[in-house]
Amino acid sequence: MVNRLLLVTALLASGHALAEEVAPRTSVVEADNTASLTAESDGFLDPLRELKFNPGLDQREFERSTLAALNIYDPLESMNRRIYHFNYRFDQWVFLPVVDGYRYVTPGFVRTGVSNFFNNLGDVPNLFNSVLQLKGERSAQITARLMFNTIIGVGGLWDPATKMGLARQSEDFGQTLGYYGVHEGPYLVLPIFGPSNLRDTTGLVVDYAGEQAVNYLDVPDTASDHPEITLLRAVDKRYTTNFRYGQTNSPFEYEKVRYVYTQARKLQISE
Repeated sequence: MVNRLLLVTALLASGHALAEEVAPRTSVVEADNTASLTAESDGFLDPLRELKFNPGLDQREFERSTLAALNIYDPLESMNRRIYHFNYRFDQWVFLPVVDGYRYVTPGFVRTGVSNFFNNLGDVPNLFNSVLQLKGERSAQITARLMFNTIIGVGGLWDPATKMGLARQSEDFGQTLGYYGVHEGPYLVLPIFGPSNLRDTTGLVVDYAGEQAVNYLDVPDTASDHPEITLLRAVDKRYTTNFRYGQTNSPFEYEKVRYVYTQARKLQISE
């Protein structure tokens, strides 16, 4: 304790001596500064108060200066932008009106049941990819979800597993490839599906093939004869997706979506 007190005393003494040595050198500068600034009530000056806002440097100018930080490998950008624009118009003119009609004519509990049912089907590739990624605890949780929701939840129309503390986990083959070090490749924008990359597009195809091969609850085979099931699944997917084109209110939305998607996938792979 004595040593600490001596150290503090020495520091205070040296600080006082340093202040006396520096004071003469800074007196002229302080005199110039205080000529234009008055002391605040607490004794300090506020030099930032004299800064003037330049209205020419608006939000768009700031966003343009940050594009370098949002740069993602996108050699097919010209094509991707055209597809992005197509998706924007398709969403505006077709998808969202259909979703609005679906919301209008379908009671809330029915929409919830439809979402639960398709989420239950989605747990099949979730389980498959969790096993491939050697995630033992997560694989056990997804297996339990499948059992509870299929049996107790009447084929997945209800979701008792979530109420039991078994939250839904999202795993896909794109994440599995990333887990084993496969590079993401060039950024891609898929028609209707939206942001992706070469690795995740490959994973999307593998997950679809896996669902068809497993044929869980006979839904894939039935959907081949009844395309309205696939259509309902697409509408439900858009219904449960919060993203809306143009919601960023920015001319650089393409760059922002590209960056956020890429970073989100890295986080999903690393968890």
